[in-house]
Amino acid sequence: MKFATAINCMDGRTQLPVNEWVRERTGALYVDTITEPGPNGILARQDDSATVRSILKRVDISVHKHGSRFIAVVGHHDCAGNPGERDKQDDETMRAVSFLKQRYPECDVVGVYVDSSWTVQPLD
Repeated sequence: MKFATAINCMDGRTQLPVNEWVRERTGALYVDTITEPGPNGILARQDDSATVRSILKRVDISVHKHGSRFIAVVGHHDCAGNPGERDKQDDETMRAVSFLKQRYPECDVVGVYVDSSWTVQPLD
């Protein structure tokens, strides 16, 4: 796989660990990184239709133009854009995963949580 996709928070602390984890998990050379403040919450709640459309437009490019078949959705510790404890983050991340699995059935869509030591933990 040449490309994979990460829907990540704009928080710079999460970028490197998530991109490294995605590359290790998939063997992809490149990670298309789609960033928003708290994207797991945006996709879970879907109450900001303009931002949801913007995220999906960018995922469409990654999947349909770059051939990505892997999408990681990220929640993380100390998120300023989507504040909340771990349980809330995980719940919203998995709701976002469900939404994206319906939209992109050809892709492996997974949720991850980046903890306080900036370690990526896959959610099941």
